[in-house]
Amino acid sequence: MDLSDLLTKDAVVACLKAKSKKQVIQDMSAKAAELTGLSEREIFDTLLQRERLGSTGVGHGIAIPHGKLTRLDRLVGLFARLDKPIDFDALDDQPVDLVFLLLAPEGAGADHLKALARIARQLRDAKVAGGLRGTADAEAIYGLLTQPVASSNAA
Repeated sequence: MDLSDLLTKDAVVACLKAKSKKQVIQDMSAKAAELTGLSEREIFDTLLQRERLGSTGVGHGIAIPHGKLTRLDRLVGLFARLDKPIDFDALDDQPVDLVFLLLAPEGAGADHLKALARIARQLRDAKVAGGLRGTADAEAIYGLLTQPVASSNAA
């Protein structure tokens, strides 16, 4: 699975200004609603509910908020590079500046998990993460996210 299967160029926010975890989720829910035609409130509530189970801040400045929606018919990804790192209650207590949002259909099962693993692998690649942090150009960010990761053998 390639991230280009989940992410379109218009789903990349190069410099999101947010002061809190809730605001990041809210702003990204609004963008997701634009891209999917689903209700912003439904997306926001789903993501917040998942966040209550445990933070999706996975460490190293990365968060991968995700959720399943009944009316969604495909996996949808959005990416935001935050203008300033924020507290996301991450596992390593480090502030987050790279956020990849994943929405999945209710019955996605293994595809949802494969997508999460692929996103995590791409963002944990030091070269990719450094590149993402080093540019505020949405097209460059899209290119970095959708390039193959050399260090992984399996997708």
